[in-house]
Amino acid sequence: MVINHNLSAINALRHHTINNASIDVHLSRLSSGLRVVTAKDDPAGLAVSEKMRSQIRGLNQATRNIGDGISFIQTTEGYLDASQSILHRLRELAVQSSNGIYTSEDRYQIQVEVSELVDEIDRIASHAQFNTMNMLTGRFADGRNGTPASSMWFHMGANMDQREKIHIGTMTAAALGLKEFSTGKIINYLTQDSSNAMIATLDTALFRVSKQRADLGAFQNRMEYAVQGVMIGAENIQAAESRIRDADMAVEMTQFIKHTILDQAAISMVGHANNKSQSILRLISG
Repeated sequence: MVINHNLSAINALRHHTINNASIDVHLSRLSSGLRVVTAKDDPAGLAVSEKMRSQIRGLNQATRNIGDGISFIQTTEGYLDASQSILHRLRELAVQSSNGIYTSEDRYQIQVEVSELVDEIDRIASHAQFNTMNMLTGRFADGRNGTPASSMWFHMGANMDQREKIHIGTMTAAALGLKEFSTGKIINYLTQDSSNAMIATLDTALFRVSKQRADLGAFQNRMEYAVQGVMIGAENIQAAESRIRDADMAVEMTQFIKHTILDQAAISMVGHANNKSQSILRLISG
């Protein structure tokens, strides 16, 4: 038996230190719910996890982007619906005014309504806005490099260039053929011939608005499918990130209990080892 070096106590103390460190690790994982709490726990896993987290946040924002895009399309389509209703009424008046039974005075009264309706189409185009951006005047508030733009870009993914665009045509009265571009003069229903000619003009205008609404509707359907894919992608990546970073609570609790028992045993053995030294002291003391 030696006195200067109590190897049994030193060995038990070393195991106590190791077990105590393991207890701290498992306690940290149990309290945080994470397997990878700091980079030292799994450097490669942390790097992969952080990239996944960035992708998840990007996909979640893309989901919100698509939702905003759907709202934009629905708002635009609502304004176009109002304009199309006016165009139907204008065509109805053109057919009415083309009938020979009406006098010049009758057509003048029809023209009064026509003028008001055409002005309303312009008002709708100028007041149709989403987040302060005009949608039906052929341009938005700001395009790339500050130049006017006639297309709206929707960023529908988590990464660069994962975007799609939709064109919104000009839906002012002049663009629809209801006013002269240069003078702003409103279409003329004052004669039977001019009223008859306006039927074809209004058919063209109605086709343009109908096509624009159909394009918007088709794009909205596409976006509704896209948002499902983006949400599924975010969900799957979240599950993968969880497998890398999150702690298995059952495993961690088992390991915590195991190392706690071993630590208590090591502390007890330190005491027993020290008792050996005490026995030598008693022997010397006689």
